[in-house]
Amino acid sequence: MTLDYRWLHDTVRDRFDSDDAMEAFLPRPLTPDELKQQGDDRYLSAMSQRVFRAGMKHSVVDAKWPAFEEAFWGFDPEKLVLLSPEQIDGYMNNDRIIRHRTKLQTIPRNAQFILDIRQEQGTSFGEFIANWPSADIIGLWNLLSKRGARLGGRSAAGFLRLVGKDTFLLTSDVVARLMAAGVIDQTPASQRDRQRVQDAFNALQRVSARPLCQLSAMISLSINPRGGLKFQTQRY
Repeated sequence: MTLDYRWLHDTVRDRFDSDDAMEAFLPRPLTPDELKQQGDDRYLSAMSQRVFRAGMKHSVVDAKWPAFEEAFWGFDPEKLVLLSPEQIDGYMNNDRIIRHRTKLQTIPRNAQFILDIRQEQGTSFGEFIANWPSADIIGLWNLLSKRGARLGGRSAAGFLRLVGKDTFLLTSDVVARLMAAGVIDQTPASQRDRQRVQDAFNALQRVSARPLCQLSAMISLSINPRGGLKFQTQRY
């Protein structure tokens, strides 16, 4: 089964005063060229930020991120891949950052992951991300989960949303609507169920020509009306 786009559009449109208001509210991904132009330091920074956000209030992590940028030399992968255990120990004394040893240890590991992709693909990591087809975004989730450090679960999609790569998110509201539509019958943890979700989004995209992130937001809003119109990127 799948979702009917016309029903979805009309249901969400009823929550707004105008077409312009709805369109202004929906998220927009970066273009492939914009993704390619971002330095690989920005991808490592976003990976690390997503790792630290997991299990923590996002605003707390975000408020400290300028201190992280300074402490970790702007997240240059070629520098941070060389971080030693002793240097990680030193960061545990820095009260300007979040002192979580296990998460700190992911920084050189994810730096190595980025450098490995660069070597294998002969491109920047940003170009690799930009070129990945949205019709198989769950394939990119799987790669990030398998080869990145602490990028499993919702973290892969959360990282992609942070850097501007088009993706849907499997939030509770999105899952609830997909279950109500008969696309899945449980939270999609298996590859089979995630493929069913991907297929449903692909079908909606063919009809609507909208990016995945907008469809994800619309599906969420069809379940949960906007509370005070405050858009939260990671919710949709």
